[in-house]
Amino acid sequence: MHIKSLELNNFRNYEKLNIEMNKGVNIFTGDNAQGKTNILESIYYCSIGKSHRTNRDKELILWNKSDAYISLYVCKDRIDKKIQIKIFKEGKKGININSIKLKKISELFGVFNAVIFSPEDLKIIKDSPSVRRKFLDIELSKLNYKYYYNLVQYNKVLNERNAVLRNRSYTNYDILDVYDIQLSKYGSQVIKYRLDYLEKLNKFGSVIHKDITNNKENIEFKYITGVKESENIESDLLKNYVKSRKRDIDRGITSFGPHKDDFGISINNTDTKSYGSQGQQRTAILTIKFATINILKDHTGENPVLLLDDVLSELDTSRQRYILNSINGIQTIITCTGISDIEKYIDNSFKIFNVKDGKIL
Repeated sequence: MHIKSLELNNFRNYEKLNIEMNKGVNIFTGDNAQGKTNILESIYYCSIGKSHRTNRDKELILWNKSDAYISLYVCKDRIDKKIQIKIFKEGKKGININSIKLKKISELFGVFNAVIFSPEDLKIIKDSPSVRRKFLDIELSKLNYKYYYNLVQYNKVLNERNAVLRNRSYTNYDILDVYDIQLSKYGSQVIKYRLDYLEKLNKFGSVIHKDITNNKENIEFKYITGVKESENIESDLLKNYVKSRKRDIDRGITSFGPHKDDFGISINNTDTKSYGSQGQQRTAILTIKFATINILKDHTGENPVLLLDDVLSELDTSRQRYILNSINGIQTIITCTGISDIEKYIDNSFKIFNVKDGKIL
């Protein structure tokens, strides 16, 4: 799978853009704040229908314009896809695939897969569990519509349960019995899919990490949950919802379930978040990203597109070399301020775009 062309109208600082992509490596170079990352953002938006930089779609629209437009032509093994997205200032969006309008954003998942690697990805290790859950939710939604369905249903029931808990006028909380059964049903599926994904992350990640570190380090990903009975997750969840009910009523919020879960990352049996060096944390993210590529390829039979947003300058020479030696057969789009350190690692199949003030020179 690879991108053939990208068209933008009024997206970020691009009033009009139409470019043809190389099947191999595409390098967008230029000074900072010229619009290089905006290119990657528009491409990634076509993968999941959301930006990786903001939750406010109106920020994607060029100043003083009413809407923005992205068109991405993707060549696939079976049938090519033209993804067209219109973003409106009011917060709405319209998505077409080969001129057919999608009814739900979930229909976009899996049409075009992209893996993005940016300096902000260190948050996966350093920040709160919600960042790691978001990573799992996005990657699993690309792979499996059933996961996305169960996650949406779980969150819907969770919001309704929390609304009851916050309503102090209730004197009879019997309705929580219904919510607890539903949360257990959908929540158990969410946990099962996450456990399976972590197993795959360990399978591919352990090999990749050893390769990057010359067999000096072992990496392990472990799902962290309050569920104890892995053989019967649904019944364990139900027991815990009932057990924590009094506390939940007092606090006005559901305190247990997959919306509170996390996953840990350890290198040589040491917690990477608390005790890992900056270099180890960067290597762990590199491992996660390339393991994600392997998982997607294993599931779909095609490599996703790799988006590298100014990360090469953040890595030492050995990690740069690993990335650039590992992208053979993967369409890769790189943003950087210069290409002197890149040219020696890539073959003749590359194309350079010079970006200045929202224009490609």
